[in-house]
Amino acid sequence: MSLLIMIALALLVRLALFKGPVQAAVLLPQSPIIDMHVHVAGLGYGDSGCFTAKALEDSYKFDYYLGAFGVTETLLEQQGDQILIKRLAETVEAAAHIDGVVILAIDGVVNQQGELDRDKTQVYIPNDYIAQQADLYPSLYFGASINPYRHDALARLEKVKQQGAKLIKWIPNIQHIDPSDPRLTDFYLKMRALGLPLLSHAGQERSFTDAIDEYGDPKRLILPLSLGVTVIAGHIATTGESHGEDNYQRILTLFEQYPNLYTDISSLTQINKLGYINKAIVEPRLKGRLVYGSDFPLVNMALVSPYYFPLNLTFNQMFELSAIENPFERDVALKQALGIPRDIFTRSAALLNIQAKNQLGER
Repeated sequence: MSLLIMIALALLVRLALFKGPVQAAVLLPQSPIIDMHVHVAGLGYGDSGCFTAKALEDSYKFDYYLGAFGVTETLLEQQGDQILIKRLAETVEAAAHIDGVVILAIDGVVNQQGELDRDKTQVYIPNDYIAQQADLYPSLYFGASINPYRHDALARLEKVKQQGAKLIKWIPNIQHIDPSDPRLTDFYLKMRALGLPLLSHAGQERSFTDAIDEYGDPKRLILPLSLGVTVIAGHIATTGESHGEDNYQRILTLFEQYPNLYTDISSLTQINKLGYINKAIVEPRLKGRLVYGSDFPLVNMALVSPYYFPLNLTFNQMFELSAIENPFERDVALKQALGIPRDIFTRSAALLNIQAKNQLGER
């Protein structure tokens, strides 16, 4: 009886507080929708060159991640890491409202000699592997990753540009990269000259077993911004604090100073970030700066669900959205229902100069 009373009270509270989306949902655009924030994984099977640290493999997170990718370690061992990307491409191509995705390499930690430090690296997804795999599928685009402390970092920038890289991806917290380090000036200048944007995680990092979170302070991105690099700060820095200040508040001030600063809306529908997506789409300092991304595979885990938005979505909407099987289609549909403006969906393609192979009509 007490359970029924609690359920009834919860329903009454929900009905009393229901506001709907903070902005009305609009039709999706005719222009290409590119998801510019998609992760892949690998264990080295099929000579991919990938590896994952044993501590991460042994953690409870590892099996969840593989499940979100729709593979098992046995399958990777039998068919190679390449099967994961093949299945990813098939999933993207089956999504009616996504024209393509940028799949991200992840470089490792670098030692004092400028070489890969395997012992300190938690996950390594090499550029050559991602470039080669992206070439196989029309729906996939190459997102490179170069630790700027590598002794041949500038040459690597030239190489990935020739391979068709659309951006450089960093997770400074786990790659041990200080974006504010003046020693990186030449690297940033080369990025600017090559027209390669920097997609850098901003804020706290909790997807891995260990992180140096001070490197996620969004104000450490001032150096590349001041040098003219186009910077896309991941997730609007919506986790953690730096110097006693909320990282989200710290990054907002930077948009007033740097017109070359953008940020993506990936991960903002996660249960640990509830409320941020509503704030972001009405924040005047973010107007024209928000870029579409999903942070797959996290959107295909229990972290994200339409049922986490009972004050913005009707019961029927939550049910219908949760019934969408394709994770990329579900992510677009959920964000559309939450009132994401149509220009956000198209900004990834424009910013990364991507011409999708198959343009869709009005949806």
